[in-house]
Amino acid sequence: MTALRRRPVPTDPRVRALIAHATRRSRERSTDLSRRSFLLGAAGTAGAAALLAACGTGPTAAPSAAAKDNSSSDKLVRWANWTQYLDQNDDGTEYPTLEAFEAKTGIRVTYAEDIEDNDTFYGKVNGQLKNGQDIGYDIVTLTDWMAARMIRLGYTQALDKAAMPNSTNILENLVNVDFDPGRKHSLTWQSGFAGLAWDKSKVPGGLHSVEDLWKSELAGRVEVLSEMRDTMGLIMLSQGVDPSGDWTDDDFYASLDILREKIGSGHIRKVLGNSYTQDLSSGDAIAVIGWSGDITSLNYESDDRFEFAIPDAGGTLWSDNMMVPIGSPARSNAEKLMDYYYDPEVAAQVAAWVNYITPVQGAKEAMDAIDPDLAENPMIFPTPEILSNVSVFRTLEPDEEERYNGEFLTVIGA
Repeated sequence: MTALRRRPVPTDPRVRALIAHATRRSRERSTDLSRRSFLLGAAGTAGAAALLAACGTGPTAAPSAAAKDNSSSDKLVRWANWTQYLDQNDDGTEYPTLEAFEAKTGIRVTYAEDIEDNDTFYGKVNGQLKNGQDIGYDIVTLTDWMAARMIRLGYTQALDKAAMPNSTNILENLVNVDFDPGRKHSLTWQSGFAGLAWDKSKVPGGLHSVEDLWKSELAGRVEVLSEMRDTMGLIMLSQGVDPSGDWTDDDFYASLDILREKIGSGHIRKVLGNSYTQDLSSGDAIAVIGWSGDITSLNYESDDRFEFAIPDAGGTLWSDNMMVPIGSPARSNAEKLMDYYYDPEVAAQVAAWVNYITPVQGAKEAMDAIDPDLAENPMIFPTPEILSNVSVFRTLEPDEEERYNGEFLTVIGA
């Protein structure tokens, strides 16, 4: 499927003036989806919300004493996010929606693509979090299971929802996720799929299953994700095990043995977070377990060189969440930024660039009014058919998380 990287034109003239320098991007879409389980159609909002709501792990815990909020005297928000996860201008040097936010509020934003994967990021800051110290970020954007850990351990600040009126735009069934009932400590940023991706010129037959990754002609050119729930989830699905169900230790370790063998033999060249995209671009890797929006972004930059597909046996679905760390001195500023991105028009603009699933009600209508074709993009507004072929990795108890994640990290050499 050809990439879509188009930015809706906002109605606010102040916003238009700020982003007038950025060219609206468009590509003709292919309708040949025979190698994928994707079907074009209107967003299945209720279905998407129901499945997204399953994401998360563990109960919440009362937070420690939060840092003093200095937002009124220091108009600054420091935001840590993943790469290729916010709208950019043509040369990648500016973020139009952030510029619009700064102009609207007078709050300066420093934005850093500092999250390679959840474990690596958490490993850098958990000592400071434990001590209630400022980690250098006022918003962190982490995946459900890590968000669950942060909230459970009291490492996040409670949000003042009265100061965030747009937060009520969150998809209904995302409100009461098990790790944060009522969304008192978090808001979903985007959601997406993990599946198979490949260089179409190097893998002309395409990939239909995880087993296709193990073909001899791909040896040494395959990479998988360092996110345990995505890589292990896809391998488990390939073995007939639903990662959202009541699987056992034997199920997990049988799939882990496959990963161990493929790494040990050199068939898998690397296990990476977001940086796998660099190896795809360079040609060092030609087939991967990857993330849907990343491949769409790469295709814009690489003339539709890559393909992404949900394996026949199924893919995984995940969400990333914005949270305010316990030591942040800028909670109110952070809340204003989160609230801004829950404006449907702004959410549509972001989604049109990152091509992940937006959690904001009204975003589809906002996009449809500007570009009906883009509103039908299943990467942003998945259909019930797509959602029926993906699973959310089941909730893990804290001891399970430590054990399974520890075993996985040992196998990948982390």
